[in-house]
Amino acid sequence: MLAARLYGPGDIRLDEVPVPVITDREILVKVRSAGICGTDMRMIKNGFPGISEASPRTLGHELSGEIAEVGAQVTGYRVGMRVGIAPNMGCGICGECIRGNQHLCASYEALGVQTDGGFAEYVRVPEQALRFGNVVELPAQVTFDHAAVNEPLSCVYNGIEQCPIRAGDDVLIIGAGPIGIMYAQLAKMSGAGRVFLSNRSTGRLELACRIDPSFIALPADGLKESLLTQTGGRGADVIVTANPSPEAQQLAVELAAMGGRINFFGGLPKDSVPVALDTNIIHYKQLLVTGSTKANNAHFRKTLHFIASGILDVGKLVSARYAIDRFDEALRHAGSSQGIKTVIAFD
Repeated sequence: MLAARLYGPGDIRLDEVPVPVITDREILVKVRSAGICGTDMRMIKNGFPGISEASPRTLGHELSGEIAEVGAQVTGYRVGMRVGIAPNMGCGICGECIRGNQHLCASYEALGVQTDGGFAEYVRVPEQALRFGNVVELPAQVTFDHAAVNEPLSCVYNGIEQCPIRAGDDVLIIGAGPIGIMYAQLAKMSGAGRVFLSNRSTGRLELACRIDPSFIALPADGLKESLLTQTGGRGADVIVTANPSPEAQQLAVELAAMGGRINFFGGLPKDSVPVALDTNIIHYKQLLVTGSTKANNAHFRKTLHFIASGILDVGKLVSARYAIDRFDEALRHAGSSQGIKTVIAFD
């Protein structure tokens, strides 16, 4: 089978490799859709611990497909079942895992990150993923592309759980990439009064507003003045930094309304930390500053329900589909900011 494997920084290759062999406690999934994520792009650019010429890894943690083989001791799953797969796996016995937060486990692993993932024709799903409910049967109305998009959507939902959006809130999202647009969608669904989106690329803002014309675009240049004008000098009730920018985090503290809430969603490059924040502003405005990372299996199932029930439309988020043998072209498109989500499709 074909698989896109990372060998080191900047070294991603399309290889012919054997179909994975499963144990009695595992399943084999024929991948049907796998989204390209910013995390994939960073891993390809910078490399990742444990990945080398001698130990390459198949990337892809946003994936869905059909079960092709079921281990003899596996119950609850069957050949032909359409499934979405939450990639994050924990040890199952630590405090975080017991609370359901496998994504915060100290020995956390993820498909497509620490183990082989979905940029391949088949993926082996390990026993711990089955035990902890990472594999979910897809409702008939949910497409494979929708299920692949559900992984980053679940991460956004985790962010909203950590930093709640209330009815009527003014919400500012800094960064109009795929995550920022998903955050804007979930903010509206959560009852936000107005959703402001800011981005350096005006093209990205135009694209976001075509998805939902109620979004209010604020260019990055002059963002502070624009937001304060829009809100009568108050600032935003909720601010999300959906980009890897120290400046955005600093600005978020300045632009938050009295009693406002901030979520630092976008992780920063190592050479960008620590970030200087004016803690006096946090103190005197009585701000709540939170962070969020990844998602657990409950988040994944919740957002899948949003999609299945029709209360959230993710159909417009997939803007380009490529076969695995066009992986290099897919990567270039994903990095071009011309669309929203690029997926590798195995039709």
